[in-house]
Amino acid sequence: MVVTNFRPKGRTLSKTGGVSSGPIPFLLATNEIGRNVMQGGSRRSAMYGCMNWKHEDAHDLLTIKNWSDEVKAAKEKDFNAHAPLDMMNISLNYDDAWLNSDKRHLDPTFLKNVTQALMTGEPGFSFNFGDKQNETLRNACTEITSEDDSDVCNLGSINMANIDSIDEFRDVVTVASKFLVCGLIRAQVPYEKVSETRQKNSRIGLGLMGMHEWLLKRGYKYEMVDELKQWMKVYETESKKAADEHCDRLFLNRPKGYRAIAPTGTISILAGTTSGVEPIYAVAYRRRYLSDGTKWKHQFVVDGTAQGLIDSGIDPDKIESAVDLAADPERRIKFQHGLQKYVDHAISSTLNLPAWGSDLNNEDKIKSFAKIISDYASGLRGLTVYPDSARGGQPITSVPYEEANAKRGVIYEDNSEEQCLSGVCGI
Repeated sequence: MVVTNFRPKGRTLSKTGGVSSGPIPFLLATNEIGRNVMQGGSRRSAMYGCMNWKHEDAHDLLTIKNWSDEVKAAKEKDFNAHAPLDMMNISLNYDDAWLNSDKRHLDPTFLKNVTQALMTGEPGFSFNFGDKQNETLRNACTEITSEDDSDVCNLGSINMANIDSIDEFRDVVTVASKFLVCGLIRAQVPYEKVSETRQKNSRIGLGLMGMHEWLLKRGYKYEMVDELKQWMKVYETESKKAADEHCDRLFLNRPKGYRAIAPTGTISILAGTTSGVEPIYAVAYRRRYLSDGTKWKHQFVVDGTAQGLIDSGIDPDKIESAVDLAADPERRIKFQHGLQKYVDHAISSTLNLPAWGSDLNNEDKIKSFAKIISDYASGLRGLTVYPDSARGGQPITSVPYEEANAKRGVIYEDNSEEQCLSGVCGI
């Protein structure tokens, strides 16, 4: 939800003589709804909160996730422990007024946003410029952009890694786009306004997954190489052509949007490929989890996609991961910027960074990172980062492939809190 239009805190209410509480209490109240209302009794709500960078209460949103040591400790013990806006992804929205400033990378609000992102991962950055300046409404993963309340989008993803030729890719894009159009007719919606908005906008979001696997299989680095650009041009043109033809055939309005790249976390696991456009997080990692709600356990895991590539003869040391790319954030941003040219909605992607206070992520890096973001911002719809260990209870930590491979299949029990905090957990 976007709370830019909420009056700032402290303003006098003319009719009652009271004082405005501002937008933050509304977000906090909504956050508690997400904590207590679960889909099917188990899945938590996916919430999103955003306000314009010029809002008087923007600073409060920027710092609201600077949780105290006590809150962090509680989160470490129990991931569901209460913390401000812990059920909600948040960002600031940047518009033409910011983009058109020659010194936008030095704007105090933007620099504070960059600082917070480097420290805690939030707030993120929402970019809406030109004819898209009003498309501030988003879902939590931010791949869908709209200016209409109660808008919806029919999403689906193509597994690029399983497609060998550009001609086959063209056929898949055509069929998938028509399939999503059919979903506009068949899908049930919760109330009438959603139905009316859907009928008006006909939004679909054909996405992609397995992109990094596609690159690795062809011997490419995580970059917008010429062959990928050719495939993306097919993705752009054929999705629109197929969707428009099918909407005309079914007497539907042509879509306001055609392509949106979601994170595809669960479905990419089912498909056995990399998630969305994300690089493999790590070739191997240590996974920590809570067993029976009482005991912390961990196991060593080799990424399934990475293992398939290794089995095919690729050296594990040659597989570039998100952990590796954390040392080169501009290349990640440049890749997203190049891909956004072919996507009319947005791209859900999280840039992993080294831990705050490390050599590559510290106070000395703030202005240079702000300059990188501002240089690419005009071609982005949003940007999200996550510094390593920014939140308590982080479940996955990268480890060398040889270590994980040697210990694969063994479940370890963390037999003391002190050992876990030191990173050395017993069997």
